[in-house]
Amino acid sequence: MTVDGKIADYTGSAARFPSAQDKAHLERLIAQMDGVLLGANTLRAYGTSLPIRDRHLLEQRQDQQRPPQPTHFVCSRSGNIPRDLPFFQQPIPRGLVTAQENILQWEGFAGFGQVLPLDPMGSWRSPLERLWHQGFKTLGLLGGGELIASFGEQGFLDELYLTICPILLGGAAAPTPMGGKGLLQTVGLQLELLDHQAIASELFLHYRVRR
Repeated sequence: MTVDGKIADYTGSAARFPSAQDKAHLERLIAQMDGVLLGANTLRAYGTSLPIRDRHLLEQRQDQQRPPQPTHFVCSRSGNIPRDLPFFQQPIPRGLVTAQENILQWEGFAGFGQVLPLDPMGSWRSPLERLWHQGFKTLGLLGGGELIASFGEQGFLDELYLTICPILLGGAAAPTPMGGKGLLQTVGLQLELLDHQAIASELFLHYRVRR
């Protein structure tokens, strides 16, 4: 995010301000996951996800007897995802989490290995339990802010990694790391700083969510 807490500019376009160091940091985190989840707006903005390319990370996953790539799940309640996105050509396993009424239109589509239904009331408990029983013990959220907010508000957010990038964007409409309707100070998520590192002009932060 920017110094003023934005993950994109006011147009919502893909964030191009993080450094190559930050991208490598994200790739290392993705390599620790069984699966990653990104919101449909994030996918539309970038057109792609981030596969693991680093040879050492791939070897590490092989030594752990894990698949070369975690499964990349897209969350889209509307199911409105362009089928010509480069995402569908990337060498990664893919899944979709969408509203029950959209499942039929995506079943049989080769771009998704599996399609999971969202709870009608918006709860993540049922999809997460299904993924857990499939062997997904670690799930990373790649954004955006609405997706992260839904996990945070429901108590399913365990840890948070933030990179503060040396740029200011401003704008009330620019998205932040946690969107949603917002929380009052009295019930806001309390964080504990586990680690921090400064590289060049970027600050890498790792938090645990306090229960």
